[in-house]
Amino acid sequence: MISNGLNSATYPEIVSASASQISLSTELRSLLLAELNSSWSSTMLARLAAQRLAEIRQVFRQPIRSFSTALNYHIDSPDNNPDLLWEFSDANKEKVKEIISQYPSNYKQSAVIPLLDLAQQQHGGWLPVSAMNAVAKVIEVAPIRVYEVATFYSMFNRTKVGKYHLLVCGTTPCMIRGSREIKDTLLKHLGVKRNEVTKDGLFSVGEMECMGCCVNAPMITVADYSNGSEGYTYNYYEDVTPQRVVEIVEILKRGEKLPPGTQNPRRIRSGPEGGNTTLLGEPKPPPCRDLDAC
Repeated sequence: MISNGLNSATYPEIVSASASQISLSTELRSLLLAELNSSWSSTMLARLAAQRLAEIRQVFRQPIRSFSTALNYHIDSPDNNPDLLWEFSDANKEKVKEIISQYPSNYKQSAVIPLLDLAQQQHGGWLPVSAMNAVAKVIEVAPIRVYEVATFYSMFNRTKVGKYHLLVCGTTPCMIRGSREIKDTLLKHLGVKRNEVTKDGLFSVGEMECMGCCVNAPMITVADYSNGSEGYTYNYYEDVTPQRVVEIVEILKRGEKLPPGTQNPRRIRSGPEGGNTTLLGEPKPPPCRDLDAC
């Protein structure tokens, strides 16, 4: 007999019942905690999503918008939305056919980069989403396939640029040779910030990576969209100085053209200043072997 008045026969039943209640309580508590965790997780995710959306909207409210890959999101605006009609001009439609003809018929999507470049030239230096959709239709792919390319390559601008888009090389050789001072001089002279278009719509200043002519550092590129795709040019101006880039801007502002290449009158292309000092004649053959016998 147990001291509480319960015999040994009924005690296991009570213990079993208590264990079942404890197990049930534990299960209910686990379900309740899971529900609370799920609710908390949903609330936190909603808050994070709302915060991120607010950050994105804040970026688009800024007076200065980044170009190309720096602009990672698209928000419809009156001059950039998929409902706007966009198509290649009659002259460019012929160029489209020529570009696509260079690829196998089952790989026409490979023409996406030259077609985006042509669309950008036609549209004054930047790509609205409606132009990307037009390219997708031409090469018969989903629009997202075109968006992926346009957002990856920095040469595609997805916000407005000036008719003369000036790009300063910011890679190490040009930076060592004074490219930062050149960029600051351009911004100060034009009265704009980086990636901002002047009030007259003529100029914008950006930065790009290596232009592949480090021996002539520092240098800038001028993408000329003033005459559409028919008169589009993309020229390098090398060995520039702060004073010279101001002169280049004023020349372009007057509608004049200047020859690309080195801006140092004492250099010929990539040759040394003042002319060659070595390799002035035909090199002598090595004395150790007969070249004619090879």
